[in-house]
Amino acid sequence: MQFVFDERKAAQAAAKLLQLRGGTMPYIKLMNLLYLANRQSLLEIGYPITGDRLVSLDRGPILSKVLDFITWGDFDANSAWPEYVSPKNGYDVSLNAEIERDFDHLSEYEIGVLTEVDARFGHLEWRVLVKFTHELPEWIDPHGSSIDIDVRTILESAGKSAAEVEEVASQVESIWTFKSAYAAVS
Repeated sequence: MQFVFDERKAAQAAAKLLQLRGGTMPYIKLMNLLYLANRQSLLEIGYPITGDRLVSLDRGPILSKVLDFITWGDFDANSAWPEYVSPKNGYDVSLNAEIERDFDHLSEYEIGVLTEVDARFGHLEWRVLVKFTHELPEWIDPHGSSIDIDVRTILESAGKSAAEVEEVASQVESIWTFKSAYAAVS
C-alpha cells in the first residue's frame, strides 16, 4: 500500500507534538511519537495522519520523509516543514517560534490522536520509546540499514481480518488514484 504524503500535515503534526511537550524534544522521540500517531490512525480509520512511508530503523519504526527533513534538511524552498519545525540542534528539534500554532491541515480527529499519543507516551524518555517500538510486531531489526514496513502486517497484527485489510488497501488505492489524477491537472 502506498499512501499520499502530505508534507504540511506532517509538519503540523510534528509541531503539535512539540507544542504539547513544551516546544523542544529529541528528534528520535519526535520520530517515535509521530510513528505511533500514524499507526493509531491507520488502525482506527484505515489511513495514517501524514501518509509518509513507514520504515524500520535501528532506533525503531519511523516516517521516512520526515526523518529526511530532520536529518538532512531535505526540503525545497516552498516546503512547509521549516515553517513549523526549526532545524535540528544537536539531537533536539524545536517548534519554530515564528508560527502562530495554526494546525489548519489537521482534523479534530488527528489532533485528538496526537494528543492521546502524547498523553500515553510523551512523558517517556526517548530510549524507553525506542524499546517500546522495538516490541511492535511490524518492527524488524534492520541491522544498520532500513526495511520498509508492510502496512498489512500492522493491520493483521492488530487483529484485522483479511477482508478488512483488503478494504483498507482498496481505499488507499482509490485515494492514491484520485490525488495523483488531481495533481496531474493542477
